Amino acid sequence: MNWPWGASEAKTVLEGMRPLPYACGNQAHRAAPQCIQRMDSTITFTVNGQTRTLTTDPQRPLLEVLREEFKLTGTKYGCGEGQCRACTVLLNGKSVASCVTPVGDTDRQSLLTIEGLAQGGRLHPVQEAFLAEGAFQCGYCTSGMIMGTVALLNETPNPTEADIKARLQRHLCRCCGYPKLIQAIRRAATLRQEQSL
Repeated sequence: MNWPWGASEAKTVLEGMRPLPYACGNQAHRAAPQCIQRMDSTITFTVNGQTRTLTTDPQRPLLEVLREEFKLTGTKYGCGEGQCRACTVLLNGKSVASCVTPVGDTDRQSLLTIEGLAQGGRLHPVQEAFLAEGAFQCGYCTSGMIMGTVALLNETPNPTEADIKARLQRHLCRCCGYPKLIQAIRRAATLRQEQSL
């Protein structure tokens, strides 16, 4: 190869051509020599009623923290882009895609995952409705669908079919179980109303 400069300059250029450093994510990334070390922060938040404190990269995905640090594996990794919503959790009662939510955004906030939904050994009305209607097939998206439904019913206790369909557009079910999901959400709304009387 003919270089337009001398051999020593070419060697310097080639030695400088290394893989670009990448941000530290999981443990394998943090061990990589080309990993850019970020400044860790101490984050305190409430998860399923328990106060948790963690020192980590504040840009680390919330989903990764829930699954790897707290072993809360009910929240699923689907697309990693916030498009399928298999990773839905409630942050201060609102649904968020945990795969694209930085854990730093949860500092001093309240978080609810599928593991914290049932109380006192009794299923949440949305969980009861999903079971009664058989609103799942493979089950992979179910926890995200349930958490999204809880958020919908928190915002709109008596949703119309249009409200339900609009909310379901945020969630991807590869098994296409949407008719059963609509029935389950209607049942959940009724159950919640009956239980609040």
